[in-house]
Amino acid sequence: MYIVSKCLLGYNCKYSGGDNRDEKVVCFCDNHSFVAVCPEVLGGLQSPRAPAEIIGDKVIDKEGKDVTDAYRTGAEIALNIVIKESKESGDEIEGAILKSNSPSCGVGTIYDGTFSHVRINGDGCFAKLLRPFNIEMKTEEDL
Repeated sequence: MYIVSKCLLGYNCKYSGGDNRDEKVVCFCDNHSFVAVCPEVLGGLQSPRAPAEIIGDKVIDKEGKDVTDAYRTGAEIALNIVIKESKESGDEIEGAILKSNSPSCGVGTIYDGTFSHVRINGDGCFAKLLRPFNIEMKTEEDL
């Protein structure tokens, strides 16, 4: 079983109210079992909403609001959903395909907090939670 960011499958949960549908991810999921999650929505954030980026150990939206708690809560809920689904189905978690650069799902790179599309090394809140489980994480850019 794979963990997949919902926005990559066409769910309208992106901050702008749209999605990040990626045909390579959709095709991959046609041939693999998966559980789709959006940590941001699970954390109680609406879609659309102000974009947010990680600054230090906080997640701050473009309006200056600290949304760290929502991001961390959503990441924990998403992880619990994945673990529950894996146990119930008996499917081992094989890997994750997460949205690149996202403050939730970014793997290896995230935006720097200036809202200018500058990337820095780092993981989103959900990706950070997955790291200790040694789950192979990729983004749509890696497929």
